[in-house]
Amino acid sequence: MEEAVNIINAIKSGTIAPIYFLMGEESYYIDIITDYIEDHLLTEDEKGFNQMVLYGRDTTIEDVIAQAKRYPMMAERQVVIVKEAQELVRTIDKLESYAENPQPTTVLVLAYKYKTLDKRKKVTKALEKNGVVFESKKLYENHVATWITRVIKGKGLGIEPKAAAMLVEFLGNDLSRISNELDKLKIIFPPGHTVTANDIEVNIGFSKDYNNFELRTAIGERNEKKAYRIAQYFAQNSKDNPLVVTTAMVFSYFTQVLQYHGLKDKSQANVAKVLRISPFFVKDYELAARHYPMKKVSAIVAKLREVDAKGKGVGANSISHADLLKELLVTIFN
Repeated sequence: MEEAVNIINAIKSGTIAPIYFLMGEESYYIDIITDYIEDHLLTEDEKGFNQMVLYGRDTTIEDVIAQAKRYPMMAERQVVIVKEAQELVRTIDKLESYAENPQPTTVLVLAYKYKTLDKRKKVTKALEKNGVVFESKKLYENHVATWITRVIKGKGLGIEPKAAAMLVEFLGNDLSRISNELDKLKIIFPPGHTVTANDIEVNIGFSKDYNNFELRTAIGERNEKKAYRIAQYFAQNSKDNPLVVTTAMVFSYFTQVLQYHGLKDKSQANVAKVLRISPFFVKDYELAARHYPMKKVSAIVAKLREVDAKGKGVGANSISHADLLKELLVTIFN
């Protein structure tokens, strides 16, 4: 996220705020900024007396304020970091008085994960006036592959679109988990290596041939043999391949195919923009649209709703998830 980079760059250039209130659903960028301040603002000699890390579940807002009001010892500033600050949600409004007049020789960092402050509150306005308030929002899954490509490039590697799509399928939009996996790949491969789907399978443990991404591809190509082979694998490994995830993925896919049918401008750039996909995958939707006319897509979407309901036990307690998936494929291919 560009805003997180700007905050770190400002700190590097010497523009340091007295308060950093880092909040939001996406913990990755909150950790990035917090870790940078923890590692770089003070020298190792200064940290002993002037850097304190508190945890929201083990402290109170009064203790945080008291620590923030201390003066540094033999250093220009002190750093007070409150991790898991969301545990202080019930008393966070008490921070307002300190935020109105923060200690200029203290850098107070609050990592307020998975929650946000109401921007209409006085405490939020005081924090914005005298410090930095950063909201870390979850990336939509259709943006994560682009994020992976950018981040792995920064690590000196490249990645194939299919490999990036596999990471998104198995890890969703959890940037922290994805980043950890990318760090592993950086250790394994030399600079300049392009990570392939096979690399993901061998080094991270996701099957490159038996996953929802490949099932979607098989359906789009009307490759019945491959689709049923994947369905059989899912049946034998149902714990790792829940029906609810598969139906959600296929539903999303056919919803996008329906959108494609409705587009007047079917240029690669417009399709990628409207369907929120990488331009690399536009050709897959062109092929699927040829194989599945709009009327057929509508019927498939209706069947998907039915299978999803049955999979959740509505009117079909005795039907296995494996049989439900095969029932869905019969509707798709007939």
